[in-house]
Amino acid sequence: MTTPHPNHDRGLEFDLSTLLSRRRSLGILFGAGTAAALAACTPSAGGSSASPSSSVSATAAPAASTTATASPSASATSTVTRAFAECGVEIPEETLGPYPGDGSNGPNVLEATGVVRRDIRSSFGTSTTKAEGVPLTVTLTLLDNSNGCAPLAGAAVYAWHCDQGGKYSLYDSGLEDENYLRGVQEADSNGQLTFSTIFPGAYSGRWPHIHFEVFESMSNTTAAGQVLAVSQIALTEPACKEVYATAGYESSARNFPNTTLTSDNVFGDDGGIYQLATMSGSVAGGYTAALNVTV
Repeated sequence: MTTPHPNHDRGLEFDLSTLLSRRRSLGILFGAGTAAALAACTPSAGGSSASPSSSVSATAAPAASTTATASPSASATSTVTRAFAECGVEIPEETLGPYPGDGSNGPNVLEATGVVRRDIRSSFGTSTTKAEGVPLTVTLTLLDNSNGCAPLAGAAVYAWHCDQGGKYSLYDSGLEDENYLRGVQEADSNGQLTFSTIFPGAYSGRWPHIHFEVFESMSNTTAAGQVLAVSQIALTEPACKEVYATAGYESSARNFPNTTLTSDNVFGDDGGIYQLATMSGSVAGGYTAALNVTV
């Protein structure tokens, strides 16, 4: 079995004791009642702009208790329209993990030219190495909780995750000079942004996931005090099983059965119900993952 990461995501206690930084300090100073709170409600399958050939649906998240008062614009997609109706349940704030690459624990890819990009499969800068794996398109819809869940236009998201073998660029042995599977995008007028990436692998001790940070704006992605939220996207079991049965994901196929959503040390407190993406697609055509995020 693949050797687990010695410091895989251990939760907020680990962050507070070993990764205390300008971003984690923001959460401590302002607390859960400020803009550091992040919320998400899972949209129904097919909510993203892609049209996959088959569907792998996640269990729907509980209905939100708060009714949004804002109205989507005429150009809003069905995902945005649905997000208004479902907005109100706060997504748990989660650990950055030991491999954020945002300057809080070693390297800071956010200061590198080229990090703002939709396609994050390749490294940029001194390397052009491309991470191999089943294609995955991730769409997030950001909503402003202090403004009746209106689209959070102009906010920025930094997303990162492991490769198909469960390894992280910038940190794992042999990958210190790679920065693939990391990137920043700006939300459009509908609060939406999209990343083109690969399906991440499963490593020992964690359910398959994607990390993300939400910033006030693109210009503040490296500034102290500008992080609105830190969380993770949980991928669905049916999609994981299909992907991990393919070549290149052999270590993930071995690791995946050993951790469930309820036993995972990040998603386990509620089974990831507010972070579980809606997913659809196929190995041959690629997958899509969508999540509504209320900040």
